[in-house]
Amino acid sequence: MKILITSPCSASTIIKYGIKNWPIWECEPSTFSWSYKEKETCLIIQGEAKIITASLSYKIKSGDLVIFPSGLECTWEVNKYIRKHYRLDN
Repeated sequence: MKILITSPCSASTIIKYGIKNWPIWECEPSTFSWSYKEKETCLIIQGEAKIITASLSYKIKSGDLVIFPSGLECTWEVNKYIRKHYRLDN
């Protein structure tokens, strides 16, 4: 399973999907395991993190549009306080 990253996310995409109206999630620098039970699409609006899967690692940062597939298991290493708009899909 791969994480898809569009960097940077275009203003037209943000408007098209109404991303600024999505809920916001925030996290202080930390490391934790996470399992995605649903597909998540998010826009990183502040900070950065490293996402580590069984086969790859990804760096995400402010301005990135990130899609996490359903069923993904990973470890988050939040390096700088992070804020993101997010949407979950079944």
